[in-house]
Amino acid sequence: MPEKLRPTVLKVTAALRASGATGEVVVFDDAIPTAAAAAARLGCEVGAIANSLIFDADGEPLLVLTSGAHRVDTALVAGLVGVSKVKRAAPDFVKAATGQTIGGVAPVGHPAPIRTLVDTWLGKHEVVWAAAGHPHTVFPTTFDELVRITGGTPADVE
Repeated sequence: MPEKLRPTVLKVTAALRASGATGEVVVFDDAIPTAAAAAARLGCEVGAIANSLIFDADGEPLLVLTSGAHRVDTALVAGLVGVSKVKRAAPDFVKAATGQTIGGVAPVGHPAPIRTLVDTWLGKHEVVWAAAGHPHTVFPTTFDELVRITGGTPADVE
């Protein structure tokens, strides 16, 4: 693993192992900037990519793990979590909440637990791919495992 990937990816790998997750982190030579690019690289449907999106929910971080085929309905999500407004978080907010940068945010390995919703559409796929703490990394998992390892709540987010 290239040295520049090590700190965040090692934290994610440790969190995956501690939670009993079985997937191995895959490292690519270059960044995978979109769900479509990740799906093409991995040879899967775009819907099997779990985008880790951090939102600002009335000042608190909210992680929404959504299918790469979906867009998050922020008004719907605000209602689901009982806040007045959910908006896309600024890069510094994301970094503070997760210790990771946008484009590589993993579902785990954060400095503190983050309230999490897991898109039920991810359950349609036998294997789901999620970022592993850096834009060059992913790991395979399942919908059930994502819910378990994040303590997340299954939800329709679109």
